[in-house]
Amino acid sequence: MSTPAPAAPTELSADLVVVGGGLGGVAAALTAARLGRRVILTERSPWLGGQLTTQGVPPDEHAWIEGPAASPSYTELREGIRNHYRRLHPLTGEAAADEHLNPGAGFVSRLCAEPRVAALVLEEMMSPLLSSGRLQWLREHEPMAATREGDRVTSVTVRSVRTGTETRLVAPLVADATELGDLLPLAGVEHVLGAEAAAEFGELHAPDAADPLDQQAISWCCALEWAPGADHTIPRPERYHHFATQVAPFWPGPQLSFDDVEPISLERRTRPVFAGHPDEAAESTAKDLWHYRRILARKNLREGFPGGEVTLVNWPQIDYWDAPLLGVSEQEAAAALEDARQLTLSFVHWLQTEAPRSEGGHGYPELRLRGDVLGTADGLALEPYIRESRRIKALFTVHEGHIGKEMRGEDVGSELFEDSVGTGYYRIDLHPSTSGRSYVDIDCFPFQIPLGALIPADTVNLLAANKNIGTTHITNGAYRLHPVEWSIGEAVGALVALCQDRGATPAEVHADPALRAELQRLLAEDLGVQLRWEESIRRNLPELDAPIAAVGAHSG
Repeated sequence: MSTPAPAAPTELSADLVVVGGGLGGVAAALTAARLGRRVILTERSPWLGGQLTTQGVPPDEHAWIEGPAASPSYTELREGIRNHYRRLHPLTGEAAADEHLNPGAGFVSRLCAEPRVAALVLEEMMSPLLSSGRLQWLREHEPMAATREGDRVTSVTVRSVRTGTETRLVAPLVADATELGDLLPLAGVEHVLGAEAAAEFGELHAPDAADPLDQQAISWCCALEWAPGADHTIPRPERYHHFATQVAPFWPGPQLSFDDVEPISLERRTRPVFAGHPDEAAESTAKDLWHYRRILARKNLREGFPGGEVTLVNWPQIDYWDAPLLGVSEQEAAAALEDARQLTLSFVHWLQTEAPRSEGGHGYPELRLRGDVLGTADGLALEPYIRESRRIKALFTVHEGHIGKEMRGEDVGSELFEDSVGTGYYRIDLHPSTSGRSYVDIDCFPFQIPLGALIPADTVNLLAANKNIGTTHITNGAYRLHPVEWSIGEAVGALVALCQDRGATPAEVHADPALRAELQRLLAEDLGVQLRWEESIRRNLPELDAPIAAVGAHSG
């Protein structure tokens, strides 16, 4: 019998197609739909939220995140997470009354919480739009192909990862919000990989020669519970010996260790998983690995709560820098992903069996993998934590000279962009890379997000809505974090609404001062988005307060 031909793809249309359901993609879809547009959102994973949920990373944020520097919609997400715990968890009276409740009391962020909770809240935020039909979410669909006519992307084809069914999506505007910029090669959009040469933009910290394989390490995160009374040791991973003995030239020893390097000075440091006895972790404020990204803290829960403390492992020990994901074959990328998983599992096994205990002896078999808080059965996150994507060749590219303190001067402040569509702040934080480079962790000023960085130079209807915007390898290290990604997506959603109201392309909005001002009014007045930092903050960064300054300013 002959094999039947595959069915022709179903076709769906909307005002906007958003491919990728990370924070940028969600913000773009949510904003456009709330502004009356019909939106199709696709995401490969069962959850929305990207780095916050499927990748498992509590939000890396700046010191002003609790005030007007955060847009109302991002605050809605953050408060939704807090309210979930207030409504449904047996919090202590003190924790329930805390306006800025931090469920995990991790010191990397003011809001360390379980990724599964963040995923629930994001779906709740989408719920009325899904009910109305204004937003359609194709869960567990990945992009497979794109068509292009001249400078216009005419369709995107996605495939269900469960059934293999293909769907052709058509819209006048398309946003690439994938974690690796997957639509860019599919649609033939000009883009950049890895590091630019210093001479291209005059960047102080860029390498002498361009290196497309200089890509930041990925991390396959996991969650661990302190669960005494049983042995939770996992089997020894196949690649354990490799990671227990391999030493990178820029690292003080094997990664299966409590030794790493301080990201700014690059000096060797040692941080144990517990600074004292593990049973005392609930009350401790130690700056050890356990409290770094703790996502469930016993001190916030009433006595009698049956579960244990849970922490999220996104530590230097699981940074995978052996091989890149981009610019290589599919087979090589798949092998790198599996190796990253092996590194994380090897580190967990080392913690359970060989790690020196703070009170003497070796191994913490009481540590239990908690994949359920990450949506998996194997204990690891649904997806690896991606720090670097393909980046569009944009109408405007943000480089180190626009935001870097050393290049601009101590009191100058960041560049002011006339086309600002949002603000953000994070140190320029590049983790060790697949080219053998160590950390690049340097100070910058609070910055703006220029509209021109979201618009490719060679297409008229595709927008970048994630870490794929017009930044350099260096400035990507500051623009890649949670609230900045959300602001990028929010700007894309507002831009789509304005383009359709005015019959203009994104590039035409960027070029026309009147249209650009209208977009900025929409963002600032209707959506409450901050477009410019107070001058005292932009020019002379004040001392950050303790929860961020201790570690979080160079941690993601």
